[in-house]
Amino acid sequence: MISDNLREVQQEMQDSCALVSRSSEEITLIGVTKTVGINQTIELANQGVNHLAENRVDQFLSKKEKMSDFTDIAWHFIGNLQRRKVKSVINEIDFFHALDSLKLGNEIQKRADKTIRCFVEVNVSGEDSKQGIASEELETFIEQLALFNKIKVVGLMTMAPLGSTKEQQHEIFARLKHLQETIQEKKWEFAPCTQTSMGMSNDFPVAIQEGATFIRVGTALFKE
Repeated sequence: MISDNLREVQQEMQDSCALVSRSSEEITLIGVTKTVGINQTIELANQGVNHLAENRVDQFLSKKEKMSDFTDIAWHFIGNLQRRKVKSVINEIDFFHALDSLKLGNEIQKRADKTIRCFVEVNVSGEDSKQGIASEELETFIEQLALFNKIKVVGLMTMAPLGSTKEQQHEIFARLKHLQETIQEKKWEFAPCTQTSMGMSNDFPVAIQEGATFIRVGTALFKE
């Protein structure tokens, strides 16, 4: 049952916060609905989860249309967004979690009718298979985004490698938090960078302990 799973996730969120003296109100739970159909997505929204994430344009647009009655939903687009699909999706979302190139930034600038709240994706682990900006190139990359007045860098996003240990997760998430604070200290108007999007079903408790403000949870909410 989704309601039982949600209670479990919320309890884990509270437990993780308690370990590091944080309030669970500092953390936004994003329900990642990319692997489930419209009925389960609606059920999750009915349970009070009003931040939802998709990673495929067609599926996202279809769900958003079918859920037009849910006026308080904030829609997040996570994962790779091809430049040719930017125009279809960019004005329909509230947050974009995978800004990782100036070419993509330029396409967003061209197609957006409003300011888009973006997370810059950072490849903290340095894995070849991971997308994202290298840590050492992050500051220069974000500075260049000042060219685009339709983009507001609200924070940074990363993923821990599949199969990583708790120790590795702590290290990766702590590094993203440090990078986020470094950018925040610049006090750039176009890049307030106050948020961190990190932690998924298998590692969100660690991410919370290291300062996550948005966690992206799918499997743990929809498990049988």
